Amino acid sequence: MIVENALRPSDEQLKSFFARAGTDKDGPVVMVNLLKFRERAAYPDGRDADISGQEAYMRYGVEVAKIVAKLDGRMVFGAAVDGLMLGKCEELWDQVALVEYPSRASFMEMVMSPEYHAIEVHREAGLAGQLNIGTRVPR
Repeated sequence: MIVENALRPSDEQLKSFFARAGTDKDGPVVMVNLLKFRERAAYPDGRDADISGQEAYMRYGVEVAKIVAKLDGRMVFGAAVDGLMLGKCEELWDQVALVEYPSRASFMEMVMSPEYHAIEVHREAGLAGQLNIGTRVPR
C-alpha cells in the first residue's frame, strides 16, 4: 500500500468527504488522525526553529480542542504510537488522535472558520505528514 503524507486535502477529497454535509445523510463523524511530526518545527517565517515538530503541533492541538468543544465535538482519544503488532509498514506514525464531530457540516464549519485558519500555521509547522480518515458513527 502506498501512503501519501499530505498536509492538505485535494479538491476531489474535499468534495467527496463533504458531499453529505448538511443533508439528511449527515451525522456524527469520528476523524481518525495519524500524525507524523517533523523533527524540528518549520514555520514559514523561520520562528521557533529550536522547538520540535510535536511541540509546534501541540500549540495547534490546544487551540483546536477549544474550537471542537464550541461545536459540541470532543477529543475521544490521543496517544503516541509505540509499536506495530500486525502488518508491515516502512515507518510508524508518531501519534493517533480520534476526534468526534456532531456532523460533517460542523467539521466543515470548523475548517472554514477564521479562528481555525489562525492556528493552522502550528499544524503545518509541526507535521511532516498526516492521514485523516473519516468514519461514520452509528446512530
